[in-house]
Amino acid sequence: MTWLRALMLLCLIVWIGGIIFFGFVLAPTVFAVLPTHELAGNVVNPTLTALHFMGLISGCVFLLSSILYSRIKLARWQLFSGAHVLLAIMLTLTAISQFAVIPRMQVLRNNMGVIDNVAPSDARRVEFNRLHEWSTQLEGGVFILGLGVVLLTAKRFGN
Repeated sequence: MTWLRALMLLCLIVWIGGIIFFGFVLAPTVFAVLPTHELAGNVVNPTLTALHFMGLISGCVFLLSSILYSRIKLARWQLFSGAHVLLAIMLTLTAISQFAVIPRMQVLRNNMGVIDNVAPSDARRVEFNRLHEWSTQLEGGVFILGLGVVLLTAKRFGN
């Protein structure tokens, strides 16, 4: 049981810790330090993709480990526990960001060329900024839900 709990915690640490590092350290730093938004985006984009895949893998491993933990400890599967539902939403939001929002942003970036040279009123830039806001909101939602999973998991392990 200890190894399952440790694996579950590790999955949450990787995913939520990654979001914290990305959102509070990496993204603000590169946009503050690098001379153009274009260069900052060239760092942020692949990093966000890596974070998403870390989250998708960690989330799936957490979910499987948690279901197995419930089966062993309680002799039932508990497929729809609060933590599992929140985690399923987190996985869905991450997949939407990675496979729907980001590809559309990349197409717009490719069409615009150097984003710093495109007027803020340009329709492509307006759409890019709208999608960026969606991406930010999705990531924030994943983070808040992740904190909920952490709390529910801590409560569960306290029993």
